[in-house]
Amino acid sequence: MKAIARLCSAGFASAAAISFIAVSPAYAAEHHTRAVFVQTDNPDGNTIIAYDRGRDGTLSKAGSYPTGGRGGILDGSVVDHLASQGSLAYDRGALFAVNAGSNTITAFSVHGDRLDRQQVISSGGNFPVSIAVRGNVVYVLNGLDGGSIQGYLRFGDRLVLIPSWHRSLGLDPTATPQFTNTPGQVAFSPDGSRLIVTTKANGSSIDVFRITFGRPSRAVVTSLPGTVPFAVSFDPAGHLIVAEAANSVATFTLRRDDSLRQLDAVATGQQATCWITAIGDHVYASNAGSGTVSGYRVAPDGALHGSGVTATDGGTVDAAATADGRYLYVQAGAAGIVDEFQVGGDGSLTRIGSVTVPGAVGGEGIVAR
Repeated sequence: MKAIARLCSAGFASAAAISFIAVSPAYAAEHHTRAVFVQTDNPDGNTIIAYDRGRDGTLSKAGSYPTGGRGGILDGSVVDHLASQGSLAYDRGALFAVNAGSNTITAFSVHGDRLDRQQVISSGGNFPVSIAVRGNVVYVLNGLDGGSIQGYLRFGDRLVLIPSWHRSLGLDPTATPQFTNTPGQVAFSPDGSRLIVTTKANGSSIDVFRITFGRPSRAVVTSLPGTVPFAVSFDPAGHLIVAEAANSVATFTLRRDDSLRQLDAVATGQQATCWITAIGDHVYASNAGSGTVSGYRVAPDGALHGSGVTATDGGTVDAAATADGRYLYVQAGAAGIVDEFQVGGDGSLTRIGSVTVPGAVGGEGIVAR
């Protein structure tokens, strides 16, 4: 438990203006299927495990799909080998996974609970940890060698790497331990006009790139000393909600100049608060060191109001919610478990079961549909 507790302690159409979106041919038929996909991040061979989601929210294994790449393990990590959020992404009939140990991305077409591997492509850097999709534009975040982002054009369930859509983050590549000094997430703003990157302890900042015709600008950096920004989400009002590994949750607005203005910040009272998932105006922060999820309601002015703490299995990491907001699935990396929760109208969580994901100890990356 001491080991767990120290986790995180320290020229093309723009995404915002795309008028066409090429999607998987199976999308129209499969988008009503209830499924959850979990990435193992196993260094012996990364795999996506597919689960059917019952009407009561419980999961049953439906299949296992190798990515054709390897997972990776950052030095110092215990239950979160990528030390990131969003290493698996679904959009319009396609699933994209990072292979940190192979420096590649895998693209799958999705057919209900079944996956067909379509492509394995370079991540454009070293140790990819997070991926973001917006329309026909995809960006991956590479964690090592000072960090970088690399952009792609998406055509259905395949990607084309655009060399000019690459930006280095300029972080200290020698900073240790790796798991707290590598960037944590890449995410699009709700309108797709900006790309957000968290740097964790290596800068303790949030970098914002303006996206114009798919191409990223130079970053506008908002420094947040001592907070260790790890993961982000957005509420329906467009507030940026940040999980800070200094064991707090904070809300921000994005200014016109791409800097951030803080609205609120609250201490979770838990250990290793690093991941965050939004369901409407409720957000849930995962606390790896405490084995808990902290719930909050975000008020219209961005103020945070606690809605309770819920126990999980050990090593609480990445999480995903269903589109209807009824269920939350939380990865627990100590034993490679996914905990299943029903979400109440007041934001409360009721545990309804769990599954053990084969080969997924320390793994991250989960998508719920």
